[in-house]
Order: sequence, then C-alpha cells, then structure tokens
Amino acid sequence: MSISPDVIILDRDGVINEDSDDFIKSPEEFIPIKGSLSAIARLKQANYSVVIATNQSGVGRGLFDIDMLNRIHGKLHKELANLGVAIDGIFFCPHSPDDECDCRKPKPGLFYDISQRLPVELNSVIAVGDSLRDIQAAKIAGAFPVLVKTGKGKKTFQKNVGLENVPVYKDLSAVVDEMLSGKLTNTNK
Repeated sequence: MSISPDVIILDRDGVINEDSDDFIKSPEEFIPIKGSLSAIARLKQANYSVVIATNQSGVGRGLFDIDMLNRIHGKLHKELANLGVAIDGIFFCPHSPDDECDCRKPKPGLFYDISQRLPVELNSVIAVGDSLRDIQAAKIAGAFPVLVKTGKGKKTFQKNVGLENVPVYKDLSAVVDEMLSGKLTNTNK
C-alpha cells in the first residue's frame, strides 16, 4: 500500500462546526467554528489531504435523511470552495448506537475505510476530535489522536480519562498552527 504523505482526519461536529445535543439537522444549523474553515484551507494549501470521519446517527434515528446530510455537507463544500479549497472526502456512519455497527466511533471502521480508499497507512495520520470516542477510534486504528477543546472537548478534557499522551489544543486553528510550524507531528511515525 502506498503511503499518502500528509493526511489529517477531522471529526465534524465540535471540530469544524458548532456541535448540538439536538443534532445538526439542516444546512442552516451547520455553523462553522471561528477559524476552522480557514484552518482547513491552510492545510490544503500546505498539500495535506483532509478527510472527515463523523458519526451521523441522526440518520439512523430518523431525524434527517441522507439527502439532508448531503445538503449539510454541500454547505461545507461551498464554504470551503469560497476559500479556494476542497476536502478530500467525508466518511460517515449513519447508524444509531443500537445498530452495533463497526463504523460508529469509538469503533475504528471509518478509519479503516479511509485507510483503504485513500490509501493511507493510519499510523502516519493525525486525527482531530472533540470527544473521547474520537480519541478511542483513532487509537484503536493506530492513528495519532489530538483533542480540541471546542464542541464536547472541554468536558472531555475535564474528565481526563483515556487522554494519556494525547495533545490538547484550544481549537482546530491552534492544531493547524502547530502542525504547519512543525511543532506537532505524528509520534506514531
């Protein structure tokens, strides 16, 4: 398998856009976190492949359908296009927690799918999330997890369970600052 040199996997809700306990059910509810889209643009300009791995159980719960999810992601694509960039893929789990699938984080199925389809060795990948399940999925898959304090990140950080050797940053923009300065590298490599 060839190794894609610079890949980053991002969770969506709470990392790129504001999170909601009521789910993001429409494009209008998709509100980017300040600086997140420009952070993605900076990664793309530095030749990183940027992919999203996101649980979207609202589909499995019947709160919205795949067409609406595509419209939400269409808004993300459009806002990034306005910055002159495009992400390399969105991988999502549409299942509810009761479905016991292999793709719902904290299980690593989305990561394995990304690994096969890009292709990329996961031990060369930084994965940014705001919840313990994001961190767990990255660890299980062999990626290098990073926690941000946006979304559920502050609560995850305060619990301080399962975060051993996991770098923690204010937000995605701070992660990208460190990556592009060479101060944050994947220690799995």
